[in-house]
Amino acid sequence: MPANSYYFCGMQLLDGKLVSQSIKDNLKIKLGESKLQGKKTAHLAAILVGNNGASETYVASKVKSCEEVGIKSTLIRLDATIDELILINAIKKLNADNDVDGILVQLPLPSHINEEKIINLIHPDKDVDGFHPVSVGKLVQGLPTFIPATPYGIILMLEHYNIETKGKHAVVIGRSNIVGRPASILLSRNAYPGNCTVTLCHSHTINLKEICLQADIIVAALGKPGFLKADMVKENTVVIDVGITRVPDATKKSGFAIKGDVDFANVAPKTSYITPVPGGVGLMTIAALLMNTYNASLQK
Repeated sequence: MPANSYYFCGMQLLDGKLVSQSIKDNLKIKLGESKLQGKKTAHLAAILVGNNGASETYVASKVKSCEEVGIKSTLIRLDATIDELILINAIKKLNADNDVDGILVQLPLPSHINEEKIINLIHPDKDVDGFHPVSVGKLVQGLPTFIPATPYGIILMLEHYNIETKGKHAVVIGRSNIVGRPASILLSRNAYPGNCTVTLCHSHTINLKEICLQADIIVAALGKPGFLKADMVKENTVVIDVGITRVPDATKKSGFAIKGDVDFANVAPKTSYITPVPGGVGLMTIAALLMNTYNASLQK
């Protein structure tokens, strides 16, 4: 059990700051050794279209984390009004650049740009976001591939805390291609963490509360602040909160607070483990992206 973990009301907090730092420290050592051996430095290229506040924050954090561990990063900024063809050409150029190991395009994109087309343009060998159909297909088949960063971060966290998953009933709330679907696949795979019996729930699920009350593990990834209530969770459940929504808050200097999909104050006392928001899965997402970039560099 990690020495720096702590308890509250019999619950253990899954500390994203602690685990992500551990991953980054290990990566820094590996990248330092590679450099001493004269090997190529891992290189991540990020494309940011427009100036969405949340996207700016995410990209800045990714660039900072790259610098922290010794990954080279390139940030390409494009205006929100650009023609789609300019973005297409930027991706093609990065695909052809042998020095670039990983490419990510920060989502969401402006409405006039086809996100699916852009994602599909990124070469699968550089798809560190794990969104390309080739990456998704390999994930479904249980083959080595790039795993979408947020689900990968969840898996890394479960592994770090040695949380038992085999034979457990996992309920995933949310079926997005970025989190819900891949998380359900990973939790059901024949590996650790995995071997769960998984129920994937969504907006048309009937008797959601009853289903959640059967769960040993709940992954809340639907984007509705405070959605998962205490009466939906049985005692000693493991709760993973993927939600990260900006909610107006006049008491904050920023004018908003970050809220998760779980009613933390009331749910936490019933759980065995729970992630906080902020300080949980969000930090793990960036750590997982760094892992994917490092792994991409090893393919060269």
